[in-house]
This record gives sequence, C-alpha cells and structure tokens, in this order.
Amino acid sequence: MSDARTERRDETSTGEPKPKKKRLRFGQAFADARELVAAHKKRLLLGLGVLLVNRLAGLVLPSISKPLIDDVLQGGRADLLVPLALAGGVATLVQAVTGFTLSQVLGVAAQRAINDMRIVVQAHVTRMPVRSFDTTQTGVLISRIMTDAEGVRNLVGTGLVQLVGGAVTAIAALGVLFYISWSMTAVILCVLALFGVVMAVAFKRLRPLFRERGKINAEVTGRLNQTLGGIRVIKAYTAEPAEEAVFRDGVGKLFANVKASMTGVSLTSALATAIVGIIGVLYLILGGGAVLDGTMSLGDLLMYLVFVGLVVGPVVEIASIGTQITEAFAGLDRIREIRETITEDDGDEARAACPEVSGEIAFEDVHFAYTDDEPVLRGVSFVAPAGTTTALVGSSGSGKSTLVALVMAFHRPQQGRVLVDGRDLASIKLRDYRRHLGVVLQDSFLFDGTVAENIAFARPEATPEEVEEVGRLAHCDEFVRAFPKGYDTIVGERGVRLSGGQRQRVSIARALLAKPRILILDEATSSLDSESEALIQDGLARLRHDRTTFVIAHRLSTIRSADQILVVEGGRIVERGRHEELLAHGGRYKELHDRQTKLVRERFVNPGEEWTSVDEAGEAVRPG
Repeated sequence: MSDARTERRDETSTGEPKPKKKRLRFGQAFADARELVAAHKKRLLLGLGVLLVNRLAGLVLPSISKPLIDDVLQGGRADLLVPLALAGGVATLVQAVTGFTLSQVLGVAAQRAINDMRIVVQAHVTRMPVRSFDTTQTGVLISRIMTDAEGVRNLVGTGLVQLVGGAVTAIAALGVLFYISWSMTAVILCVLALFGVVMAVAFKRLRPLFRERGKINAEVTGRLNQTLGGIRVIKAYTAEPAEEAVFRDGVGKLFANVKASMTGVSLTSALATAIVGIIGVLYLILGGGAVLDGTMSLGDLLMYLVFVGLVVGPVVEIASIGTQITEAFAGLDRIREIRETITEDDGDEARAACPEVSGEIAFEDVHFAYTDDEPVLRGVSFVAPAGTTTALVGSSGSGKSTLVALVMAFHRPQQGRVLVDGRDLASIKLRDYRRHLGVVLQDSFLFDGTVAENIAFARPEATPEEVEEVGRLAHCDEFVRAFPKGYDTIVGERGVRLSGGQRQRVSIARALLAKPRILILDEATSSLDSESEALIQDGLARLRHDRTTFVIAHRLSTIRSADQILVVEGGRIVERGRHEELLAHGGRYKELHDRQTKLVRERFVNPGEEWTSVDEAGEAVRPG
C-alpha cells in the first residue's frame, strides 16, 4: 500500500490502531453510486415505471373527493356515485398489484447488487499484499465485505426509486395545489423550502457520524474476532475481565455514535412533524377563510387537504430515505478505500507467463525493509540450484522468514532481484509462479472442513485415492483411521479438533498433493514431539525429493542433510556451507549447534533419566 493510501494510526480503546478521522469523499462516493446504478439501470427503470403507475393510481382517490362532495353529496348527482366508487376501487387494486411488483423487481435488484458488491470486494481483498493484512484487522475487512455492502440496497433497491417517485408525487400534487389556490400554496411552499434547508444541514452533520459508525463497528468486530480466536490464551491467563473491559469500551464508543446519530435523526423527524403541524394551522386559517368568503368550495377544501398530504408525505419520506442513502454513500466510501489498495498482482497482465518452473532460485544483492528506517535484509545473495535443499538458520528476527516470504513473492525487494530459473520474479505472472509453490508453515492453518478437504485444498479435483496416498506418505493414516469417519472427519475451525502434530502432518500431506516445484518448510516439525517427528521424517524426505526446498528450523538435526545451510544474522548471510563444513569452520553455526547440544544435555542427561547420551547434532538418544 502506498504511503498516500496509508493512514497514520493512534491507539484506540479496542487496543488496535485507529485511523485519523477523514471526511466523506462525497464526490467519489457519488461516482461509485452512479456506476452501481448504471449496472442495474434496466431493473431500476422498470421499477421506476411501476412506481409511477403506483403513485398515479394513488392520486385517484384524492381526486374524487371534490366531485364526491360538490357534485354527489351537495349537487345531488347520484348517477356519479357508482363510477366514482369503481374508479377508486380500480385505483386501489392497481396500487396493490404495482406495490407487490415493485417489491419483487427492486428487492431482487438490491440483493443482486449486494451479492455482486461482496464478490468484487472479497476478490480484491484476497489479492491485497500480505503487508495489508499485517496492518489491518480481520474484522475491519470482514465489515467492508459484508456490512458496508448492505448499504447499496438503498441505491438500487426501493430507496432511490422511492426518492424519485416521492419527488414526482410531490411535484404532481403541488401542481394541483397551485391550481386550486396559488396564494395558499405559495405560503405552504415557503414553509417546505425552509424545511428543505434545515434537512440539508442535518444531512451534512449526519454523514460523518454514519461514516464513523462503520469504522467503530469494524474495530469492535475485529477485536471480538481476535478475542474468540484466542479464547484459549485468554482463559489460560484469566484475561476475561480485561477483554470484557476492552469490549465494553468499544461498544461504548459505538453506543455514543449511535446515540448521536439517533438524536440527529429524531430531531429531523420532530422537525418534520412540526412542519406538518404548521402546514395544518395554515390550512385551517387560510382554507377556512377562503371557504367563508366563497373563493373555495367545500370540495376544494377537502381535496386541497388530501393533496397537501401528498406533498408533505413524500417530503418527509424523502428526508428518511435521504438518511439511508447518506449511510449508503458512507459505506461506498469505506469500500472505495479498500478497493484503492494496490493488489499484489497489479500489472500481471503485462508480465510474462510461467507455465513451467525448474526451480532454481537466486538472490542478487537483495535489500528489504518493512519500514524505511529498519532494514531487515541487507545485500543478500545466494543461489539455490533446482532440486536442492537450502536450510536457513539464525537467531530470531535475523531475517529468515522474510527471506522465504520473498521467495513466495509475498513481498518485493526494494533493491536487488529474486530470480527464478534466471528470470526476474518481478517480471513473471504472480499466479503462474505460485502454482509451483508448496508451503508447510509453523502455524499449520486448516479450514473448518474434513481432513480430506484440507489435504485436497490445493487440488480440489484430486481423487480420494490420491488424498489417501499422500496421507499415508505424511503418516496421517495413523491417526485418521482411528476416527469413526476417517478422512471425512471434521477438523473444526483452524483444525482445533486435531493436535498440533496432527495438523502439521495434514499440512505436509497437503503440500505433497500439490506437487510443487518449490517447497517452503517453515518450522515444519515445530509442533511435533520426538516420536511424531521421527514418523514424518520419511514423509518430509519424500516431499523434498527432486524439489527446490527452503527449510527454516531451530532443530539443527532436521537440516543436516541440506545441500547448503545459510546462517542469517542481522539481515546478512554470515556463513554458508554443509553441516560438516560449518561445524569444522567453528563459526556462528557451530556456536548455535553447541548451544543446542548443551541445552539437550542439561535437559536429558541427568541421574535417573532414561536418556543418557546426545548425538553430534544435539539430539538425545537412548542407551544401546
């Protein structure tokens, strides 16, 4: 994300960074709304036509009030009674039919628009750079996809059409009012104009509140998502009261915002009621006087009253719909912020295709930093020939994970190049390249589905036989067969129903099934005990065979067979070579090795312990 699009953040009561307040970019939101309306214009035009018929039919009953009183009741024209009644009945039936049709036509359009918007935003979010997810709460992104998209129903649903229909009804009714009494209508129109000015000011004040509400709701949702996801840690440290306090503060801010916006909306509603009252007083005084001096008939007075309602009603309705549309604009503006984030595959159409990969990876003087003043990699250069294993060792924070993140194209170097088969990775289509990647990370993330679905994640078309084959190679069979449903067992959210070692083995099986040319093993055995680790070493060996593999491991015994070991410290490669060479060299690698050996000896080689010796790699072994 470019600096221009990155907001400075302060701490909030939810414990997460909070963007600086920004004004609603109404012009850009209006442009988005116009584009959205254009995409559904056919259905909207149909809805508008149906609405106009509905509103015109609604004018029939008010219109017959004058002939009913003046001609039928006072003039004795009994022959007009049935035709007038039939006209009113037919008009009411037309209103009922068009009302139902309108809800179907525009309701479907609104839901389709919401559906399309969610799909577009979700697709954009998943293609955002990894760094964006490191700096943005998951709950914020979920809110953009699910909640903010809801607002578009007020643009392509009944909201916008009712706004237009209300305006048409008000204008038509106003014309009738001018026809009956232009002087009284002019006075009433001045009152309505004053109401319109006050409403415009109210909307200007309400827009920022609606925008801020979406942000606060996203922050609270994001923290709640973290709380529920980390519930085991919270319970382990009895941190429930602290989380309750954080949530209380967050929803308190949300309540304050809702209260302020409700106050504003209530004031506009109260003002609308007051306007109706003022118009009623004017109607009684001016209309009653006109009847008394003979310039208006009783039928005119009644008809005028009904048509005043047809003017005031839509005006009040417009005020309510205007609030909803304002909220929709605020949601569109928040969605635009997300959609303006540059995706990691931006410009891929101009890059070269990459249908096949041999797997040679080379770094040429690569520099990288997450922030300008804190470099993480400093001039890293090496070559990992195709089909070989490169191990990365070093202290925490030395740059190992960043290095493999560059291999996976999660980030781009600020200086230097990452080459794949001699081609600059930046010149290759990202999706083509990643099809050749396989990953087993320290945090073995599984989706809430079956064991088989998680293994087949990279290749959903894989057959059950293929899934079970890689399951055997990764030693998943040994625990899966113990489940009543076998490979159809549900693993739960993030694989919570499996142990850490079981999740790791499923991840290895998933990578095996993907048949990658380039493999990343980031602490792939970190969640395994010694027995489980021994079980899958064969699976890892099969996984690494004939693939370019990068291994990050703190257990040095797991990397003894690597073709080259890179010792990374302070963002630089300080040593490189094979296990035996580096031990003989007596440098940083030997220091790490000896320290690990000492820790294992202190842990296991004690009187009364079954473990009595340690091998050269620092692994405890049994006697004999």
